Amino acid sequence: MKINYKYIPVYISIILAIGIFIGGSLQFFNQNDFLVTSNSKAKLNQLIDFIDNEYVDELDTDSIVDKTVDNILAQLDPHSVYIPPSEQVEVAENMKGDFVGIGVRFYIFKDTVAIIQSIENGPSAKAGIKPGDRILYADGTKLFGRKLPTDSLYTKLKGKEGSKVVLTVYRKSEKRNIKFTIKRGVVPLKSVDVGLMLNSSTAYIKINRFAETTYKEFKSNLTRLKNQGAKSLVIDLRDNGGGYMEEAIAIADELLADRKLIVFTKNKKGRVDKTFATKKGDFETGKLFVLINENSASASEILAGAVQDNDRGTIVGRRSFGKGLVQREMDFEDGSAVRLTVARYYTPTGRSIQKPYVKGAEQYFKESELRFRNGELYDKDSIKIADTLKFKTPKGKIVYGGGGIVPDVFVPIEFENADEATAYLMESGILGNFVFEQLDKNRNIFKDLTFEQFLSKMNATDLYFNLFEKFISKHVKGIRLEQSKSVVKRYINAEFAKQLYGENAYYDIVLKEDVMLKKVLSKK
Repeated sequence: MKINYKYIPVYISIILAIGIFIGGSLQFFNQNDFLVTSNSKAKLNQLIDFIDNEYVDELDTDSIVDKTVDNILAQLDPHSVYIPPSEQVEVAENMKGDFVGIGVRFYIFKDTVAIIQSIENGPSAKAGIKPGDRILYADGTKLFGRKLPTDSLYTKLKGKEGSKVVLTVYRKSEKRNIKFTIKRGVVPLKSVDVGLMLNSSTAYIKINRFAETTYKEFKSNLTRLKNQGAKSLVIDLRDNGGGYMEEAIAIADELLADRKLIVFTKNKKGRVDKTFATKKGDFETGKLFVLINENSASASEILAGAVQDNDRGTIVGRRSFGKGLVQREMDFEDGSAVRLTVARYYTPTGRSIQKPYVKGAEQYFKESELRFRNGELYDKDSIKIADTLKFKTPKGKIVYGGGGIVPDVFVPIEFENADEATAYLMESGILGNFVFEQLDKNRNIFKDLTFEQFLSKMNATDLYFNLFEKFISKHVKGIRLEQSKSVVKRYINAEFAKQLYGENAYYDIVLKEDVMLKKVLSKK
């Protein structure tokens, strides 16, 4: 499958927007409580019947209804969205924290399902599937040399827990086909990427979203790191688009003393619901730092706001996204759902951090691009704050509402004089695809290298930087990698490490030169 790389910036914007959609603070309820009979509703139903029964041409009325729902929700706010049945299962799995399948990270390379990695201890790893393997057939169904829709591909690889699938795999390193019978199992989708010690007393936990299992994952990592001697804690919420409000609240409860206000919500009828910390906190003392950036949204902002407004810790980074709306999800009989904004949330000092959305959803989600252009991501003084939205914490610190959480300690973006596409490129799947293709050419050159030997080999050459620069320049105009060469090389090396040695190896490389963490450690 050929990727049209000239649309990378567009793809990245869409991915980030989807991340924020999925990251809405969710609370489920019974949709029947909200069924209302009205003349307007009857008119819409009657119109659909007229079209279905009388219109001269054959039409898919389901498609018309979907478009109508989308158009209605577009009149509300950017986070009230319709999720069609084809997307709802994947969204639900992402937020559930696991799925049933064979447990692989793959890439469609030249119309073939190529394995990037088998998930550790997953069904494929246990069966012997290796990076670089190509899946040719699944239960006799041909998967290569055809444009198989993604949902059809997932159907072949996923299934009921305990069910079996026979895969015919081509192993390039051995130049032969191998058959594997794999028993499908529950595969975790981690929301906590990593928990590790930065030094003898400082723990680091990276949360990528707030799913059903996030608090449990966080608590497990926190307990383990405290047993290793952690006295200070860094929680990394960068690029975390949010998720379940309850999970963020549960983590905040671990950090705040009894009866400290975590967050409150207010609906259209003026009802206010407050949530307070309890006595059970496992890290109520000790230095605390929370890292945020322009893509930290929703539940991430609830956690950061609770820490900042209670004078509990230091917020480090750049102004967060600015989403202060609460959604509830209502399911339709056909498997689709609507996610509707039902309240606003407020941080403990009473501030709403929701940014304006009067110019429509497109401009709303592109607002982060404007932060690049106006210099806000490089210079704290360029942050535009409404002086009328000042609030005070219990210790007298000034905080602001109306457009995200403004950090206590500002850290500019690492990509000096680069445009936004370069920064996002390093976090995108494009880099992973490039690294896979390089490894696929000759994986043996890294065979039997220790991690230290691998680092020495990568640091001694610009080969892969130059190849990546050529790879990108053929398809994308305006990307200036040379200006941020050291950062780009770090991300390239880290992606190689991830595919060769696993997730922890990625963070071993990325975090050592992370400018936000350097700022945190200098404050200790």
